[in-house]
Amino acid sequence: MEKQNVTLSIPKDLLREAKHLAVDQGTSISGLLVDVLQERVRRFKERRRAARRQRALMRRGLNLGTQGKATWTRDDLHAR
Repeated sequence: MEKQNVTLSIPKDLLREAKHLAVDQGTSISGLLVDVLQERVRRFKERRRAARRQRALMRRGLNLGTQGKATWTRDDLHAR
């Protein structure tokens, strides 16, 4: 994978904590950021795929076995 350098402005206290976190996880700040960004991108893509599936399902509709016609009345459904 080709890499590209970027410059970030991060609050000092956050950077200090992130350095500790990176050391605890045996990685670098760069590695930590790559992991976090990969996870965010993965979740975003999953949500986008799920939304596409749901839209397709709504367009297609569900097969309820009625061919689109109700064979019952409201009274039938609420009979006691």
